[in-house]
Amino acid sequence: MKKIICSALFVICCHTSVFAGDIYVFAGDIYVSPTDGNDTAQGTSAAPLKTIDAALRMAREWRRLELDDKLRGGVNIILRGGTYRLDRPVFIRPEDSGTADSPTVIRGEGSTPAVISGGTSVTGWRKADDDPRIAAKARGRLWVSDAPMQGNRIVYARQMYADGRKALRSTQFGEYRMERMTDFNPTDESITIPTPETDLSRAGQLEMLVHQRWAVAILRVRRMENMGNGQTKVWFHEPESRLEFAHPWPQPVIGGERGNSSFSLNNALELVDEPGEWYQDYPSGQIYYYPKDGEDMAGTDFVVPAMDNLVEISGTRERPVSHIRFDNVTFEHAAWTRPLNEGHVTLQGGFRLIDAYKLDKPGLPHKAALENQAWIARPEAAFKARFASGITLNGCRFAHVGASAVDLEYAVSGSTIDRCTFNDIGGTAVMAGYFGEEGFETHLPYSPAIAQDICSEITISNNVIDDATNEDWGCAAISAGYVKQTNIVQNRVTNVNYSGIALGWGWTALETGMRDNHITGNDVSNYARQLYDAGGIYTLSNQPGSTISGNHISLPADAPYATNERAFCIYFDEATDGFTVYDNDMPERRIGYNQPGPDLKVN
Repeated sequence: MKKIICSALFVICCHTSVFAGDIYVFAGDIYVSPTDGNDTAQGTSAAPLKTIDAALRMAREWRRLELDDKLRGGVNIILRGGTYRLDRPVFIRPEDSGTADSPTVIRGEGSTPAVISGGTSVTGWRKADDDPRIAAKARGRLWVSDAPMQGNRIVYARQMYADGRKALRSTQFGEYRMERMTDFNPTDESITIPTPETDLSRAGQLEMLVHQRWAVAILRVRRMENMGNGQTKVWFHEPESRLEFAHPWPQPVIGGERGNSSFSLNNALELVDEPGEWYQDYPSGQIYYYPKDGEDMAGTDFVVPAMDNLVEISGTRERPVSHIRFDNVTFEHAAWTRPLNEGHVTLQGGFRLIDAYKLDKPGLPHKAALENQAWIARPEAAFKARFASGITLNGCRFAHVGASAVDLEYAVSGSTIDRCTFNDIGGTAVMAGYFGEEGFETHLPYSPAIAQDICSEITISNNVIDDATNEDWGCAAISAGYVKQTNIVQNRVTNVNYSGIALGWGWTALETGMRDNHITGNDVSNYARQLYDAGGIYTLSNQPGSTISGNHISLPADAPYATNERAFCIYFDEATDGFTVYDNDMPERRIGYNQPGPDLKVN
């Protein structure tokens, strides 16, 4: 009898998996290895599969066939260390769902990172031939490579990484440096700037980055004309030209308290004039790079991201995805290429405009003073989920992401992002909730016909976010829209170009379903580095039963190109109401208000 008991205990121990205090007994394990796996193998430790897709399919079949011996306690997809290079996103559907007692867990094994990557290598570097477009100081120093291919197509990129360091896409003045514009003219849709020192007459892919209050615009240059007296007029391609000059909020400022709005010109071979800069030519796709001192081109790992989305969790209202967990997994090299094709003009928070204009006669039934309308679209995201519950990211890492890192888009509930790290994120690190996208005019008060459609019971906790919003400066590090019962707790946020933590949407005092949200115990520093109308913590609209408490918030950075001083430790933007605010640690009580409601209690 003693021998039988010991054998049973041995079996139990061999089939126990431990994740951050949770013990799943008798879990079925599926092993995956990018280096020595094979998708025709058995998925055992000795014979691992090669791809995550194959592992998900095996787990899906176990659930379809109701193999209790495999499902009892959960299914573990164990990723061995190495890079899992994707040629399509990992797609998780309702058939992959686990249960509370039997979740599907995708976890990295051991200390060697398991990296899910949308990147592709850039190889075959050679010294660049003389080209009249190359800046004088860069001649003889540039290297060139043919563009990598994805399938049968050239990969066009806006980001490139050298040994994990983000290379600087060619720019007029240097990283984060700009110059004041002279004029912004909606009549002929032009911007007047000081005439560039560099001859850009052959720069066919030139872009202008425009600083406009709390957002930026990326405008593809169509034509430039030297007007004399040191001034040059610039016109832009559609669709961004019409959007930029028609929408009133935000637009560049001429004659602001601290001067005019600013700009920089980017993306031309002529502008590659400093070590660490790069440029991709069109249509050849050739990539030019100016090496840093001592940089070995043969020994450096160059990567460009080729995919916007790495993981998509997608259910339906009738059949949501449930109980999926990622543990100790790294996500890298998600692209942000859309501005190459259509520019990028935003309303706020990285939400690009589909259409927008000023009303000739202000006022709509829900808001008598409204003088503009806007329709927006959601940013791209490396990891996104919709119609899902019980989604967990635990101890994961996100790096080298062009737009949003994680986005819980719509009808997501009971989900947690905990103890993750986010570094080198182009847009928002963590986004959650609906924001009135696509056909919903963004100023309308949202109230879903089906209450479960609003994102609820989301926990964003104990994460470290360092260097977010470095592509689209107008994003926040953590951004939640129409959500309820959401807790943003004990996160450390630093090095952000706009707001640190943003909660709410809609600019409305009406009931919208947002309620019982809590921002507690976070540390926010070095925010508002480039833009303003910002807050370390920023809120919008009526959110009954919500709190902001126990946060440490430094003073905002001094944005060098801001046209006024509107940046705050906490900013209660339009119609903020329903919050109780107490015990927040700030070097000084720098709090901003914009038409707050009567139930905002600030202690």
